[in-house]
Amino acid sequence: MSRYRNPRVKKTEAVRVRFTPLEKKLLRDRCKKEGYKNLSNFFRAKVMRHREIKKIEVSPEFTSLIKSLDFNLNKIGVNLNQVTKQINTKKNNELTSADRHTLDRVQQELKKCFSSLQKYMDLIR
Repeated sequence: MSRYRNPRVKKTEAVRVRFTPLEKKLLRDRCKKEGYKNLSNFFRAKVMRHREIKKIEVSPEFTSLIKSLDFNLNKIGVNLNQVTKQINTKKNNELTSADRHTLDRVQQELKKCFSSLQKYMDLIR
């Protein structure tokens, strides 16, 4: 493991960099926003390519959408498991009209979920 990734190795070397007051304020703000404890950790992460900490702020509407999608995807999984169990318990492994109806509903729900996510993906890009 390289030296900068080992927290038990004492850091004895220093680098001095000069900034304007505005640059320093912007750096501190960005450091805080990205969740770093101090500027040293922030610079180390940026320069040494540590895994970056990113905070993502989402709207209450997006949070509600994700909860709804989670609930709907769980329902879809339950429906698929029920259809699969019914098919596997039959000797001929054929789909009944009720199974086909359930699978059609599952497909419609999946399309709705995808459509909802696609709207947000379009906003992000």
